[in-house]
Amino acid sequence: MTEALTLTVNGGAVAVAVEPMRRLSQVLREDLRLIGTKVGCDAGDCGACTVLLDGQPVCACLTPVGQAVGHAITTVEGLANGTVSKLQRSFHHHGAAQCGICMPGMLLAASALIGRVERPSEDEVQDALGGVLCRCTGYRKIITAVCEAHRFDDEPAEAMGNRIVGRAFPELTASPGSTAASALATTWLRPTRFGLRWCDRRMRRRVSSSAISVRFMPAIPGWFES
Repeated sequence: MTEALTLTVNGGAVAVAVEPMRRLSQVLREDLRLIGTKVGCDAGDCGACTVLLDGQPVCACLTPVGQAVGHAITTVEGLANGTVSKLQRSFHHHGAAQCGICMPGMLLAASALIGRVERPSEDEVQDALGGVLCRCTGYRKIITAVCEAHRFDDEPAEAMGNRIVGRAFPELTASPGSTAASALATTWLRPTRFGLRWCDRRMRRRVSSSAISVRFMPAIPGWFES
């Protein structure tokens, strides 16, 4: 049964009308449009959906939204408070970001660790990140980035522009018949386990599905044609 719930997300109160047993990951992504929270396995195995609940990492796919009422929820968007954190700067400097699926979970798990230990050891980092899986790397750059985050300072977001690890990208929308819709019609989208793969027919240029969110426009035909 749907209930009116008030959540504290990234420092602000938001109201949602949902079933209390609904997954927190679904509410964050679908109702609140906080799509930085990724969904990989929906079983608590991969850690892609990691968020902080009162500063502690939890799998949002296993957390009923009703259990989050009265607690502070932090998503990767909550790291962007007008500054680029030293952790984000370190990830960028060391090239720790890959496809983007695991990055929100990695950043949040690492943020919780650094909140407790300013200069964690490699063993502490490995233990803290053990619940977030990355299939792109051998974890070496990620671990180094967390261990050396103390070497960096927070910086105004404007200074780094689009180079911020964890930055939200604008959602692409288009109205039927518009110029934008015509441009979007020249691309195709193919469903994958983790979302959509966007390929420009003219450039054959693939764009990370974690970097772009596209709102479905049924009036544009052929989007799922290969």
